[in-house]
Amino acid sequence: MKHVSILIPEADPNLSSIVGSYKVLMRANKYWTDQGKRPVFSIQLVGTSKHVDVHDGLFSIHPNATLKQVRQTDLIIIPAIKPNYKASITANKQFFPWIADHYKKGAEVASMCTGAFLLASTGLLKGKNCSTHWIAADSFKKLFPDVNVVTDKVITDERGIYTNGGAYSFLHLLLYLVEKYCDRETAIHCSKVFEIDIDRETQSPFTIFSGLKDHRDEEIKKAQLFIEKHVSEKISIEDLASQFFIGRRNFDRRFIKATSNTPVEYMQKVKVEAAKRKLETSRESVDEIMYSVSYSDNKAFRTVFKRVTGLSPLEYRNKYNKEAMKL
Repeated sequence: MKHVSILIPEADPNLSSIVGSYKVLMRANKYWTDQGKRPVFSIQLVGTSKHVDVHDGLFSIHPNATLKQVRQTDLIIIPAIKPNYKASITANKQFFPWIADHYKKGAEVASMCTGAFLLASTGLLKGKNCSTHWIAADSFKKLFPDVNVVTDKVITDERGIYTNGGAYSFLHLLLYLVEKYCDRETAIHCSKVFEIDIDRETQSPFTIFSGLKDHRDEEIKKAQLFIEKHVSEKISIEDLASQFFIGRRNFDRRFIKATSNTPVEYMQKVKVEAAKRKLETSRESVDEIMYSVSYSDNKAFRTVFKRVTGLSPLEYRNKYNKEAMKL
C-alpha cells in the first residue's frame, strides 16, 4: 500500500481540496477492493495540531497524525490555502522541512491550487515549472521569482512534484495521480463516479485577465490604464513609451518587472479580454468583434486569441454564449 499524507495547514485551509482528495482516493480503494484486490492507498490527515478550524469556525478538522508520528510516506498532498499567502506561509513553517525531508527520502509531493505557495516555500520548486490558480499567479511570481509559473497548465509533473491550476481543477490532478498509482481503468471509474472530465489540460479558457497593478511604478501603471482605456485603438509601443518620457528599452524592462508581461503581451491580453466579454454577451460576428479591438488581420486575431485562451473565438462563443449560437 502507498501511504498518503494529506496535510492540514494552519490558518483556515481549503476544505474542499482536503475532503475531495480523501474521497477520490477512497473511491479508488473501493474500486480495487470490489474486485477482490488490496486497497492501494493508506490515507492519513497530517497536521501540527489536533484541531483546525475552517471557514471561520463553521467546520473543523481533526488530523489523525502529527508530523512527528509520520516517519515514512509515499505521497504528500498539500491543499489550497486562503489568499493571505504571506500569513499562511508564516503560520505553516513547521511543514516545510518535513516536506523537504520526506521528498529527499523518496516521497512525491502534490500541491492543490494555491497550496503551491506552501510547496514553493520548501525550496523544492526552485527552477521547476509550477501551476496555480490564475488569480494568484502574479502574487506567486513576486514571492517566488525563481519558479517558472505556467498558469495555462492544469497539471505539472516534474521529478515527483505535481502542481495544478485553480479551484476544483485539483480533481483533475487527483485523477492523474490515481492513474499513476493504480491504473487508467481506476481513473476512468473515479471520473465517472464524480462526473469529472478526465484529461483536461488547460485552465486558459477560465482565466480573466485584469492586469497586475500591485506595484510602485506609477508611469507603468498609467501606461497600463492607457492601454485598457484605448482598447479599440491601435497603439504604438514606441509612442506609448515616449508619452511617459521613457526610452523604449527601459520602458520594456520596467513594464516586464512591474506586470510580468511585455507591453505587447499586455496589450494583446487586454484586447483578448475585451473580445471575450463581447463573445460572451453580444451577438456581433467574430469579425465585428475583431475590428472593435483594433485587429484587422483575421488570422492574427485568431492566433492571438487561441494562444491566450486555448480556444478559437468561435469555440469560445460556443462555450459561453449559447444564445448567440441559436441565430
